[in-house]
Amino acid sequence: MEMDISKSEYFSSYEDLEIHRLMLEDDPRTDTYRRAILENKGYFKNKVVMDVGCGTGILSIFCAQAGAKKVFAIEASNLANLAKEIVKENNFEDVIEVIHSKVERVTLPGGIKVDAIVSEWMGFYLLHEGMLDSVLVARDKFLKDDGLLFPQSAMIYVAPCSVPQLYDKWKNFHGVSLTSFSKHLRASKSSKPEIMEISPDDLLGEEEVLAWINLKDPDLELGGFRIEHVVGARKNGQYQGLCIWFDCDFPILSTGDEIVLSTAPKAKPTHWKQTVILLPEEQNVEELEPIAFKLDMNRDINNPRRYNLELTLQDPEKVEHPAPCSCDMTKCILFKAVLQDQADRVKRQKIQNEKIDDNE
Repeated sequence: MEMDISKSEYFSSYEDLEIHRLMLEDDPRTDTYRRAILENKGYFKNKVVMDVGCGTGILSIFCAQAGAKKVFAIEASNLANLAKEIVKENNFEDVIEVIHSKVERVTLPGGIKVDAIVSEWMGFYLLHEGMLDSVLVARDKFLKDDGLLFPQSAMIYVAPCSVPQLYDKWKNFHGVSLTSFSKHLRASKSSKPEIMEISPDDLLGEEEVLAWINLKDPDLELGGFRIEHVVGARKNGQYQGLCIWFDCDFPILSTGDEIVLSTAPKAKPTHWKQTVILLPEEQNVEELEPIAFKLDMNRDINNPRRYNLELTLQDPEKVEHPAPCSCDMTKCILFKAVLQDQADRVKRQKIQNEKIDDNE
């Protein structure tokens, strides 16, 4: 299962102003970066910053507004020319230097190091068509040892889901049953992930972490990730796909407030939406029934900016369950009962000890 974009198209695609309009008008995205930068003026004041993949330059301008003394805005596509216009329009030519180049080819005067790297590098389901590799190159070449990255870490989540907006309408479409069409449609979509919005109510189980990515980790490996998981359905429903989303965390500095850019179904919608791997055939599940799956996310060997997804449905009877597990299989119910019994014993012992202390 894959989403395709050629290497030559990657940078030229970012010269399409409609793409940048979409990103700029993504309020959760733009406002989260603005808050992460402008609410930390105490940190950015008089700092040297690098913006990797600056696009229109808006993040660079936020840094300048926060008091940065120098911002190197790196942009590989021809949009660098527009970024220069926007920097001039906002009277920051003395602070922001737009460099039209891939960051891998950039050299800074005097071997200067930067205090912070800001970048909106995320792609669909975080890594697909993203530019994290370029950010890591910039980190290794230009970031001070005590420098910060904005964002600093990210988490990829998965959860089973229903997709009623794709299928329910075909049961009675203008008075005609098109269930056969729906079945073929589902099968045709199972070879490529769908980028769409999923309602929180359509998640059939609690989310599980596929990957945690710490951008400061010098040994960070991005070749592939795997999860094998079992989750109990939280309600009766139709298991029609696996939903994938991500959160990005920014450094907690002067305000002490946690700033997170979330693309979860329960969060405000973003242009990333959620990614759904659709099942070729839906499965009816009952509340607490175990849903077992394996998901592999591997970098494409021919195009490092692309990741391939492979979902394998598993037999809950034959795979290991988490401990504790939310499903209703006998072994999981018994395990939870043992845990509860142990917790009750500890609680009773604590109460008994408190009574002894009071008597003394």
